[in-house]
Amino acid sequence: MNETAKPNYLTFAYRNRRILSFGFLMAFGSSFGQTYFVGIFSPSIEAEFELTHTKWGGIYMAGTLLSAALLPFSGRLIDHMSVRKYAIIVACGMAVACIAMALAPAAWTLILTIFLLRQFGQGLCQHTAVTGMVKYFDRDRGKAVAIAILGFPAGRALLPVIAVSLIAIIGWQYSYVLCGIAGLLMIPVIVWLLPAQTRLANSETSLPILTGLSNDRRLGDMLRDPFFFMMLPALMAPAILETAMNFHQLTIANMKGWSPEWVTGGYAIFAVMTVVFSMIAGDLADRIGAARLMPFGLLPLAAGVLVVAYFDHYIWAWVYLGFFGVSSGLMVTCIPLLLAEVYGTRHIGAIRSFAATVSVFGSALAPPMLGYGLDAEVSLHKMAIIGALYVVIASLLMAYACHKENNRPK
Repeated sequence: MNETAKPNYLTFAYRNRRILSFGFLMAFGSSFGQTYFVGIFSPSIEAEFELTHTKWGGIYMAGTLLSAALLPFSGRLIDHMSVRKYAIIVACGMAVACIAMALAPAAWTLILTIFLLRQFGQGLCQHTAVTGMVKYFDRDRGKAVAIAILGFPAGRALLPVIAVSLIAIIGWQYSYVLCGIAGLLMIPVIVWLLPAQTRLANSETSLPILTGLSNDRRLGDMLRDPFFFMMLPALMAPAILETAMNFHQLTIANMKGWSPEWVTGGYAIFAVMTVVFSMIAGDLADRIGAARLMPFGLLPLAAGVLVVAYFDHYIWAWVYLGFFGVSSGLMVTCIPLLLAEVYGTRHIGAIRSFAATVSVFGSALAPPMLGYGLDAEVSLHKMAIIGALYVVIASLLMAYACHKENNRPK
């Protein structure tokens, strides 16, 4: 293979199997702090602490907002220590978060446990998986991110089913203790997958050094860049819509006449579409750049919301989840690659963690926003149309921003 040849996915994955497995592990581990996983425990937690849906939603929002506030500071630490050490700290934090949830003595302490779960699970585990790949790979960065984030759909497909079974057998507290043990078991795996010095199969540069390009810019530069603010609505769109519909998925299913079993079964479709389109996006981003792909990433999300707005037959539940999976695969792959293309990789930890904060903030507001609409008896059709219009506007703004960026003098 000559120096500029692009390896296929299988060749690339085999050559870099340890670092890619690390990325997959961290992405998979982030499931413990994701909304869809915490939501499995919601009925048990509400019953244990005698919480209404509104109170539990408020606790979840408060913990998530606290996590979002800290994320720009905790996320940038990955720029100042080895990814290996950072990942070990994150895994420890996630284990503590799970065990703290199991031992929560009163309802008010749930704010702290949700903060810890969202910070170390949904926030930093995900951040480590994606930022690690961006830092470790220069060539074929798109493929690296696409392979690592396969841990997200894998966790979404497997862990809810396992959690439901465990709760039925041993109860929700002991189930969370097992989640904490799983977090601790990640530590020796991280140490094995990331030795202190590892060399990439397709690079002559050792991993810890491969962290900068000529266009490296700092977080302050990004916050003064109009491109970032034009990109903000697109960054927030998936977090707002997916989180809102995940948190209220059973209520929406009831309104549409879809059985809960049928809707949750559709997450397999979501996972498959996420995998397929993340792989496609990773390869295309290596070839033509993420900036040319980003404007199209949200369009399937708009299509999925419109399906919810206009169709009631149960088969459409899987169609909307399929569209959401397409958008998830495209956006989760393209966002970190676009940030690296525009701002470089030397300070990517600080830059990506700030971008993630915006998404987490959106995910915190989404459940009460949709919940308020449902309580006010606003029709699901109207709310879905509003969501779709927002996504289309965000896509057009993203297209304009990327067009300007592609024509910016380098």
